[in-house]
Amino acid sequence: MAVFGRGLVTLALITAAAVGIALGMVFLYAPLDADQGFVQKIFYLHVPLALVALAGFVAAGVMGALHLRSGDSAWDLRSYVAIHLSTILGVGVLVTGAIWARASWGHWWVWSEPTLVAFLIVFLLYAVYPMLRFSIEDPGRQGRYASVFAVAAGAFVPLNFAIVRSAESLTHPQVFSTTGSGMPGEMLATFLVSMVAMALLYATLWKLELTAKHASDQLRRLRRRAERRAADPLVPRPGGGASAGSSRAGAPTLSGAAYAAPRGGD
Repeated sequence: MAVFGRGLVTLALITAAAVGIALGMVFLYAPLDADQGFVQKIFYLHVPLALVALAGFVAAGVMGALHLRSGDSAWDLRSYVAIHLSTILGVGVLVTGAIWARASWGHWWVWSEPTLVAFLIVFLLYAVYPMLRFSIEDPGRQGRYASVFAVAAGAFVPLNFAIVRSAESLTHPQVFSTTGSGMPGEMLATFLVSMVAMALLYATLWKLELTAKHASDQLRRLRRRAERRAADPLVPRPGGGASAGSSRAGAPTLSGAAYAAPRGGD
């Protein structure tokens, strides 16, 4: 399995700088909205959260397809982490959306708004993913079933929102359309920087979680290997010596090469 932490520190520093610039632009550069006032600034968090979360779901589907094609478990891990992070971002989308809706529309939720309901459907669909994945004990079957889910759900995400965007009546604001963004230059620039910062933050957290899981997996492998050495007195200790009680009077001395710890399953 590849080492996922390569370049993580550099990426984290770039992400911190991008997030700092985005926050500065949101509060110091972008003008107040004429209708909503200060509360409209939640837009620069809510919309990037939503777009990056949806992109993460789609990317997880691509990674799942690569896992099914290659059989490499690293792609399954990448897909799992992408879905995990996108689901967390999805919670942020629903919370910030409810706050914004309350301030703008006077209601925490509007069931007649197709965009809100569409995102909720996607979120609930992926909320099933952990239960499906961890209900299967066999690692091989678990990875394959999870990848099939990721591919099918990832294909559903853009189809779902394409249908929603074709609806005639939308209360939810559209950031981009065929006629342009409709935002002043300062707002558009702030939004684009916020998008980049959110994407970088997602990538950083993705690599960080992959690195942590890879390190945890390596630790488990070493622990199992140590337990096998402790359980089998004929397995040589590091340094060439056999464990205590491994030699008996008249018993032949067994070479370490012949009794190296088995690697199957590690």
